[in-house]
Amino acid sequence: MRDSILLWSRSFLPQRTAVDRFERMRACAGALFGILTAGLLSYLVLPASYHSAWLIAPMGASAVLLFAVPASPLAQPWSVIGGNLVAATIGVACAQMVDAPMLAAALAIALAIGAMFALRCIHPPSGAVALTAVLGGPAIHAMGFSFVLAPVAVNSFLLLCAALFFNNATGRRYPHAQQTEHRNPHHTQDSLPIERLGFTHEDLDIVLQRYNQVLDISRDDLEEIFLQTEMLAYRRRFGETVCGDIMSGDIVAVEFATELEDAWQLMLRHKLKAMPVLDRARRVIGIITRTDFLHHAAPPAYSGLRAALQALLRRAHHSHSAKPEVVGQIMSVDVKTVARDLPIVQLVGLMTDGGVHQVPVIDDDRRLVGMVSRSDMIAALYENNLGQARNPESAIPAG
Repeated sequence: MRDSILLWSRSFLPQRTAVDRFERMRACAGALFGILTAGLLSYLVLPASYHSAWLIAPMGASAVLLFAVPASPLAQPWSVIGGNLVAATIGVACAQMVDAPMLAAALAIALAIGAMFALRCIHPPSGAVALTAVLGGPAIHAMGFSFVLAPVAVNSFLLLCAALFFNNATGRRYPHAQQTEHRNPHHTQDSLPIERLGFTHEDLDIVLQRYNQVLDISRDDLEEIFLQTEMLAYRRRFGETVCGDIMSGDIVAVEFATELEDAWQLMLRHKLKAMPVLDRARRVIGIITRTDFLHHAAPPAYSGLRAALQALLRRAHHSHSAKPEVVGQIMSVDVKTVARDLPIVQLVGLMTDGGVHQVPVIDDDRRLVGMVSRSDMIAALYENNLGQARNPESAIPAG
């Protein structure tokens, strides 16, 4: 019995936060900056008759969301502006139509929540805005519906502007727009490769619908947390095989000024689909693929592909040519690179969903040291699975 009571009492204690010291200081500094900026500007902008209510108390609760949890759906711009304005309007209406303050306050909160659900702008501090409109005293009641615009709209807008500036200046994406659409790079109806064995977007939608509660986390963040958790589980399962263990080290590469015909012949001779493009210090500045050649050949029809490719590769006999002449003119500069100590499981998403076939591996000085291809990945994963099949006890953690 004593143990049950002790266990029950511990349920009231909050869990330890995983937020580091810097993030805590960032949130505190943001709230200081936001409230100070919104308060001073509101005092300067609003008429003297509003100076008794130039900054309303619910803005403090909004500041907690905007600066401490800016990724929350409850802290997004529409939630802040829409929730506060709707709640203020309902609160003023209830205060004018219902004589009993307690009943008016209760109705204002209930109706505000219903309206925020309907308009998809749930913002907890807006409940305090509705309550302020009802119980704020004679000064607030005298404002009537102008309370919605000043100070509520003014305070909300200025605090939101401060949050937009501060969060982005300190490395926090805000607004934290949801990114739930993951398109297939081949523009087909198939699911992305990594989803065919793991959970899908539809699975997450079904679970959230069954959960049937408002979550203080965006859907894309929740999905990303699940994916990162799966990635850690894969690393534990397949061990710490890194890119440097499976990469090809004898790399055929070209430079910016390599002529197209020479680069094409290198690709054919070594049966390559892509080659990294390096500067003189062997740093990766781009990648050239067979697709780049075919794209710049631009044949009018498939039947003319060979002739168009030959025309692209043929050297011009004058210095100012209208067509590309060297690799640097047709290479892809948006090239993904990885460190050689990167676990290979972190390449799965890039080389499946991202449609990347080969990835250059670089050292600490960003110099090319190898290439990892899909073939390398398949071989490594096959060897890991084969090793576990031969020695299943090794896959079970000791202890």
